[in-house]
Amino acid sequence: MGMTIVDIARIAGVGVSTVSRVINNHPDVKYETRERILDIIRENNYIPNNSARVLKQTNTNNIGILIRGVFNPFFAALLKNISMSIEKAGYSIIVHYHNNVDDVSTLVGFAKEKRLQGVICLGGNFIGVNEESFHGLDIAIVMISVDFKQPKTWKNFSTVSISNEKAGYKATSYLIEKGHKEVAIILGNKQDYSIGKLRYEGYKNACKDYRIKHNLNYVIYGNYDTALSYERTKKFLAVNPQITAIFATADTMAIGAAKAIVDLGYKVGDDISVMGFDGIDIASYYNPSITTIEQPQDELSVVSVKLLIGLLENKVENQHIVLETKLVEGDSVKEKKN
Repeated sequence: MGMTIVDIARIAGVGVSTVSRVINNHPDVKYETRERILDIIRENNYIPNNSARVLKQTNTNNIGILIRGVFNPFFAALLKNISMSIEKAGYSIIVHYHNNVDDVSTLVGFAKEKRLQGVICLGGNFIGVNEESFHGLDIAIVMISVDFKQPKTWKNFSTVSISNEKAGYKATSYLIEKGHKEVAIILGNKQDYSIGKLRYEGYKNACKDYRIKHNLNYVIYGNYDTALSYERTKKFLAVNPQITAIFATADTMAIGAAKAIVDLGYKVGDDISVMGFDGIDIASYYNPSITTIEQPQDELSVVSVKLLIGLLENKVENQHIVLETKLVEGDSVKEKKN
């Protein structure tokens, strides 16, 4: 026969009612007592009422924020806004940065280890996710800046995103309408099957619609890193002097490309135009200011937290929200010289 709530109470040296209050997450239990009971429950793999509710019933007041990558200025700004809103709502924040290949397993492990009530994911490749991916993980999950062409009817997680393909098309068509036909693109890496791939699809579709041949050799991989984008753009332009415009799928990479253009003796905008993506603050302060596709940073933060809290309080159901982007003109893109 398995362990019962009476056994847990005996080992912890408390009454059965105290264990019951901890299991049901009532606040009127001393911190030390609560932690001692939770430790005993975990060590003995105790499952209340023979149901798979241990994770939810023995959780803390913690909300996890899972961030893909080590540092991303766009995610850093989102994290600041999201953290403030969540803490204002009375929850604690646990932030975890990672570079693991398997984002789904990382998310599940993070949630279980920290006994989280909910998780907000900033980035990540969830291309293989399906309705069974988070089976048994009875918590609120909201993904930001994660996009994939899959059914939006699934009910076990929510998304707040932009249409990356549409935004990629918008950026590329803007360059083409400025007279640029030799347009290179800087992507993250070859293994990016999520937002980077979709922005690339938008680029290719724009080339097709404007009857410009898509050149596979016009792809640069900058790994969302400014220094690497600088080095690779410099090498690329040295053997591709015909290029008149570059679309970088992140502002961090656009800034690296702009620096490479200057160091090669060209003028950004006048000789080679540069288009960025994200709308981070530093892009507007770079000289010349970077023309970019601005993501609705404040709205992403507000909508995602509102959705998460609503899910935690059972006030809303899972949703898949798509927000609009805006093209912000700077000085880095100009009409192509004849």
